[in-house]
Amino acid sequence: MVDEKKEKLKPFLKWVGGKGQLMEKIEKFYPFDQNINKYAEPFVGGGAVLFDILNKFELTEVYISDVNFDLLNCYNMIKEKVKELIEKLLILEEEFLIKSKEDRKLYYYEKREEFNELKTKRNKSDLLERAALTIFLNKTCFNGLYRVNKKGHFNVPMGDYKNPKICDEENLTNISKKLKNVDIVYGDYTKSYDFIDENTFVYFDPPYRPITKTSAFTSYSESPFGDKEQMELGEYFKLLDEKGAKLLLSNSDPKNEDENDNFFDDLYKEFNIERVEAGRAINSNGRKRGKITEILVSNKKELNNHERNRFL
Repeated sequence: MVDEKKEKLKPFLKWVGGKGQLMEKIEKFYPFDQNINKYAEPFVGGGAVLFDILNKFELTEVYISDVNFDLLNCYNMIKEKVKELIEKLLILEEEFLIKSKEDRKLYYYEKREEFNELKTKRNKSDLLERAALTIFLNKTCFNGLYRVNKKGHFNVPMGDYKNPKICDEENLTNISKKLKNVDIVYGDYTKSYDFIDENTFVYFDPPYRPITKTSAFTSYSESPFGDKEQMELGEYFKLLDEKGAKLLLSNSDPKNEDENDNFFDDLYKEFNIERVEAGRAINSNGRKRGKITEILVSNKKELNNHERNRFL
C-alpha cells in the first residue's frame, strides 16, 4: 500500500486553516489496509491531508471536492494543463520579482482586478488564466488568505514578501501526475455520498466554527457556513457512519473561549472527540496568537503503534 517514491507532494497554495501542523495527529487515524482503499475529502482546501495520503498510499479511488470554484479550477488545471499553467506562472513570477516595492503593489492590484473581471465573465476559455492568477495572488497576498466580498470579488491586500516563490515547477509537475486518477468535483460535500462506501476513509475539514464573534472575518466563497450548516454536516457524518465508512472531522474547539459551550460535544456525542493542540494562525491581536485546541471527531479510535505498523 505504501508508495516509496521520492517525489513528495506538498500543497501548492498557502491556505488558512491548513493542516500541516496537525499531520502527525491526523495520520494516526489513517485506516488504509486491504479493505479501506478509497479516500474522499469533500472540503479539500489546500490539500495537506490529500497530498500526505497520495505520498504514502496507492489507493484504488480518490475523490476531492469544494465549493470554492477557483480553488477547484486550480486542481483541474494542474491535472489537465500543468505545462501551460507553469508557463504562465513563470511569466508572472519574473514580472513581479524584478519590480520595486511600489511597482509590485501596482502590479498586484492590477492582477487582482484582472482576476475579479475573469470571475465575473465566467468564460471557460479563461480558466487557465484564472488558475494562474489564483496561485499568483495566493503567493503574494497578505497571509495567503482567500477572502471574497458579497459580490464574490477577491479583496485581500498585498502581502510583504521579499522573494515569494510563485512557481514551484517541480511540485506542480509531481502533483499533476498524482491527480490523474483523482476525481475532482465542484460542489458541496453531499455530492460525495455515492462515492463513499465501507471501503472509504473520509476526512472532513469544513469552515471552522468561529471561536469568538470577531473571528469570523474570512469568507472563502459566497456560501455561508454557520451553525445550521455545521449541524447539517453532523447529520451527514452520521449517514456515512451508517454506511460503514471510516470518518475523521476537524473543527475549532468552542471551549477555548467558553468552557460551557458544548456545541460539538452535543453534535458528535455518539462519536470519539479528541482535543489536540494547534497554533492560532491568524489573529489581529498579536498577544492572542498561540496554542489553542481543536477537535478531531472520528468513528474509529486512534490506532496504536502496533496497529499502525501493520498498515505501513
